Amino acid sequence: MSASNYITQTFPVTGMSCASCSLSVETILNATNGVIDAKVNFANASVLVKWDQQVIQPAGMKTAIQAVGYDLIVEGSETAGETVEEIQRKEYDQLKKHTLGAVLFSIPIVVIAMFLPNMPYAKWIELALTLPVVFIFGKRFYVNAWKQMKHRVANMDTLVAVSTGIAFLFSLFNTLYPEFWTSKGFDAHVYYEAAAAIIAFILLGKLLEDRAKSNTSSAIKKLIGLQPKTVVRIAEDGTEITVPIKDVTIGDILLVKPGEKIPVDGKVTNGNSFVDESMISGEPIPVEKTESKKVFAGTINQKGSFRFRAEKVGGETLLAHIIKMVQEAQGSKAPVQKLVDKIAGIFVPVVMGISLLTFIVWMIFGGEQAFTHALLAAITVLVIACPCALGLATPTAIMVGIGKGAENNILIKDAESLETAHKVDAVILDKTGTITEGKPVVTDIIWSENADQEQLTSLLLGMEKQSEHPLASSVEEHFSNKKVNGTQPQQFESITGQGVKAAFAEEVYFVGNNRLLEENKIDLPEDIRAKAEKMQQEAQTVIFFANAKKILAVIAIADQIKDTSKAAIKHLQKEGIEVYMLTGDNEQTAESVSRQVGLKYFKAGILPGDKAEFVKELQQQGKTVAMVGDGINDSQALAQADISIAMGKGSDIAIDVAKMTLTTSDLNSIPKALKLSKQTVATVKQNLFWAFIYNVIGIPIAAGVLYAFNGFLLNPMIAAAAMAFSSVSVVSNSLRLKWKTL
Repeated sequence: MSASNYITQTFPVTGMSCASCSLSVETILNATNGVIDAKVNFANASVLVKWDQQVIQPAGMKTAIQAVGYDLIVEGSETAGETVEEIQRKEYDQLKKHTLGAVLFSIPIVVIAMFLPNMPYAKWIELALTLPVVFIFGKRFYVNAWKQMKHRVANMDTLVAVSTGIAFLFSLFNTLYPEFWTSKGFDAHVYYEAAAAIIAFILLGKLLEDRAKSNTSSAIKKLIGLQPKTVVRIAEDGTEITVPIKDVTIGDILLVKPGEKIPVDGKVTNGNSFVDESMISGEPIPVEKTESKKVFAGTINQKGSFRFRAEKVGGETLLAHIIKMVQEAQGSKAPVQKLVDKIAGIFVPVVMGISLLTFIVWMIFGGEQAFTHALLAAITVLVIACPCALGLATPTAIMVGIGKGAENNILIKDAESLETAHKVDAVILDKTGTITEGKPVVTDIIWSENADQEQLTSLLLGMEKQSEHPLASSVEEHFSNKKVNGTQPQQFESITGQGVKAAFAEEVYFVGNNRLLEENKIDLPEDIRAKAEKMQQEAQTVIFFANAKKILAVIAIADQIKDTSKAAIKHLQKEGIEVYMLTGDNEQTAESVSRQVGLKYFKAGILPGDKAEFVKELQQQGKTVAMVGDGINDSQALAQADISIAMGKGSDIAIDVAKMTLTTSDLNSIPKALKLSKQTVATVKQNLFWAFIYNVIGIPIAAGVLYAFNGFLLNPMIAAAAMAFSSVSVVSNSLRLKWKTL
């Protein structure tokens, strides 16, 4: 095969409901002639396929996937007219209806079986109610199990289909021909409640999984939504033309007006403004853009307008790369349920083998009633092995754990995060909005001696109200809270890269940086210089207020550290967890913040991709990494991390990508989340133990091992009761989580 014939493309996949499903799709495709490599992304319900076009076409891959119960959406197929979201929504809606139907029909079946077994026509009523549960609501299990069996594969669907199928068929036989048993002195028991309840519980578990998984794609949709659909292009004759963004090519001159999103990556050619680049850097202060400065797609222009030349368009923009990296990093990681699927793959043939062996042994050594005992014992083995508790083991613990988290300001999206969080030994914290408040505020104002503070405050506020600089709003907000009225300046001028200049009653005033003072030959006394330098060392931005002769005030502005950050970091370090801080801010600010909160490790001046790479570095060292962030700039690292935690006041993208969201800004919720994970995982393991201990003890008894010693042969009804009791044990154990402290 020639490499020039190879094509790589991503296709949506429908019908996947568990981690083992993605493994099945991957295995079948990789075994298909002509496919070089296939990687399934369970989170995005897609598969990246590399194939030889001379050997196979997408239609052939679609046929191979359909053979095991799934579907590949390819161009020209019957589903290609619909979007992936529409198809997934239809599947979810159908699952929701089937779950509701199965639950509603199962309740009266269980009530009759447990409390009203002797009511008139009880068996026939149970049969009538069970038929729709098995043949309509639970049909998927039997169809998928058959397709899996044809490829010699067993999963949870197989387990459900075999156990409920045997229970239903045995019950149907006993309903239609009760005399087969009564003539031999036995009761003709039915087990419709087992068949119906198992299907209802498993469907409910699948519904909960799908509900959590459906949120993963919304983050990508919101990232894509950051790019405008149209853009203003400047024609050669200088006229402005609105064109679709897909028509923009490299070299085009584009116009960005106040408040608009920048459509593609490029370089400013004319004009100036401030641009909110928090989605890239995470820093709250907009960046000044003048001629030759770079701008990036998805960032938001502030008050000014400018023109820029397009340098990267389409899939080459920084935003497009962020989207791609998030999609790749969101690839499925094995949830707790995968363990159950693996066990089910072994459990099903083992139980069926034991059942068959039981039947054979009884037929050989059973004496006069060999067939009766053989059939009863074989059926009892299958009934006691029903996977009701197995199906409940994970969902019940997760449901209680998620509820417990919500009570403690921790919103948990799925089982995956609860499975992994207790292993975390490295936590990465974003600075802005995570360790700090995420908003610059005035922290200190030092006035010169004998200054008329009331009058000067009014002048300063009047100037800042006119200024377009983002820090001006911090000063404005500070004084507005003190109910000060600003004086309107008679003349006002914004000086790029320095600050602002204004005239009041024929006297000139300045607000800006040190360069503004130097340009206007305003002396900066040594004592004020020392104070300003100390403020800067403490991660504060300093601006000066002066008239033409002297400094009137020094104003310190900073993004303040949250009160709880230091305690939370200390708690994590005490637990033996390494804590890192990553920020797009400068080295001096990062060092100051790290020192104040007691951090040993930090990195400054890094971009979103650098954060994701740092997560990978720690993972390659064998660490289980938790990433905590609040901005779009954190989304790549959040998606890459083993555990992703978003601050509730952060961006929608960060919250959507993250598997956990803290509804409070208190970082103390992180140690609580890790402890909750330990408790929940322990509960899941206990549940799986209880789910299997009944089988370990019950199956040999059901097979009749005690018959040779004391003549005891387990009645199938008692077997069903034991199976039901195992479910009660699992649910009760899960509920214990509610009363544990964090």
